[in-house]
Amino acid sequence: MAAPTPARAEDAHTIRALERLARRRLSPAAYDYFRSGADAERTLLRNERAFRRFALHYRVLVDVAEPDLSIEVFGARLASPIGVAPTAYHKLADPDGERATARAAERAGSLFIVSTLATTSLEEVAAASAGPKWFQLYVHKDRGFTRALVERAEAAGYGALVLTVDTPLLGKRLRDVHNRFALPEPLVMANLVDAPGVKDASGSALQAYVASRHDASLTWRDVDWLASLTKLPIVPKGIVRADDARLAVEHGARGVLVSNHGGRQLDGAPATIDALGAVAEAVGDRLVVMMDGGVRWGSDVLVALARGARLVFLGRPILWGLAAFGEAGALRVLDLLREDLRRAMALAGCPRLDSLPPDLVHA
Repeated sequence: MAAPTPARAEDAHTIRALERLARRRLSPAAYDYFRSGADAERTLLRNERAFRRFALHYRVLVDVAEPDLSIEVFGARLASPIGVAPTAYHKLADPDGERATARAAERAGSLFIVSTLATTSLEEVAAASAGPKWFQLYVHKDRGFTRALVERAEAAGYGALVLTVDTPLLGKRLRDVHNRFALPEPLVMANLVDAPGVKDASGSALQAYVASRHDASLTWRDVDWLASLTKLPIVPKGIVRADDARLAVEHGARGVLVSNHGGRQLDGAPATIDALGAVAEAVGDRLVVMMDGGVRWGSDVLVALARGARLVFLGRPILWGLAAFGEAGALRVLDLLREDLRRAMALAGCPRLDSLPPDLVHA
């Protein structure tokens, strides 16, 4: 028997239920844009399926009456280690877009990483809530425009820069090719409307222009350059190798986000949960290690934490909640995963994030 369709956000008890409802409410092109991965979508599928290989060897007779999921990162106190990953075009899912997501994250006590490709300006998102936010940055060929984005993020009160490093060019997403995907009017990439040349482009032409401005010559020297522009912590996003994580340490990064762009870039890349352990081991406590990709259950979050992550970010699940019920749906996703994690930690005999035994997870 099919699961009932939730009538209210609080009636949704799984991410799958929210995705099913979101699919009905989104246009086919918008749903495909959010859901799809690159090429044959091997990495997209691998991200989620990889979690199934891990078993939690739980402890018993541990006092878990008062679990504590809170954590502090870069001066921000968070209610849980579960945050909102940077994803584009939230107004495709809900008219209030990134503002609704920001309010949901604040209500949940979570961190929101705001995308360069937001459909709401970074200043408007910052003003929408008082919750902690970081800004995800693409380095453009026009370094002056990149500098301006950094200055805007710092002035608006963002707490860190999350530098996407896995997009020298964009992966081929066949669903978008078949759909000839373009942002419908009047939606725009609000942070990029003042970029040189953008005023002459719109719709799919605008997206092609922005893609052409990604700098394929980006190297670790540019991380040094970025650090010279700002005092904000820099977090490279898109790391899957231990040697790259060590280079991040050498170039002054304060964190790394283990990510394969949700399976939307190099098809055949490892699942992030598989890459996470080696990265965490390579850097130890010299960096804040984070991850995204494939997380759908609180037990997935627990596996990631046990394998070395301090923060775990949700991408598509937030979009499904937003499309299904707006701000209430995005909040439901964060609340649902936090409560799932609280339950999983209690059942595993782990009352606090710093009490996870090193042998909790086995593949």
